[in-house]
Amino acid sequence: MKTFMRSEWPFWILLAAMFLMSAAAWSVVPDRIPVHWNAHGQIDGYGGKWEGLLLLPTIVVGLYLLMLAVPRIDPGRANYESFKKAYWVIRLVVLAYMAVLHATILLITLGHRLEMNRIVLLSSGVLLLILGSVLGKVRPNWFVGVRTPWTLSSKQSWTRSQRAGGWMLITAGIVTLPAAFLPAPWNLALFLGTLLLGTLWLVLYSYLIWRHDPERTTPSDTTPADE
Repeated sequence: MKTFMRSEWPFWILLAAMFLMSAAAWSVVPDRIPVHWNAHGQIDGYGGKWEGLLLLPTIVVGLYLLMLAVPRIDPGRANYESFKKAYWVIRLVVLAYMAVLHATILLITLGHRLEMNRIVLLSSGVLLLILGSVLGKVRPNWFVGVRTPWTLSSKQSWTRSQRAGGWMLITAGIVTLPAAFLPAPWNLALFLGTLLLGTLWLVLYSYLIWRHDPERTTPSDTTPADE
């Protein structure tokens, strides 16, 4: 229990900070709060206080609990011990990303002149860089990493695809950071296009590695292999 508390306190601080920010802003924000932006960075959707201040933090709590439960319900749960530090980083950076978006929404609601699209892209670039730096350490499982029919049927395809996926995310992060300063909607198009092309390449790459793996399994025998 002590080990669990030592490892989880950063998550609890992020979750508490999101709710505390909402509580502090409750009495000073208007009744209509921006909750959606279009590709040009313009607000095109509003919500009430409950939606604008509490919906995202509540979703993040659910996401935190889900990510906490995944290693316990995954059929390949035995492998999580071998990449627990990488999974901890993945969980933390995803929650931190959501907390940054929540703080940005509150600041914009309070009258600060921030460009939502630019903040999203900058934080997404950092997210991609961090995820890419740890993806190669992820071992076979059913929820985390590059999961295709071929990575789940071949240890070789899994290992090499995670490493390739890590470099793809790092490349996407490097592209996304300067793209944040391009005019909208071209910045968003470059971000999404890079991710789409990278994802398609990874799918093809995982298939090619699987195809040449003499130890690949048949579909009926597919199960995350132990490292």
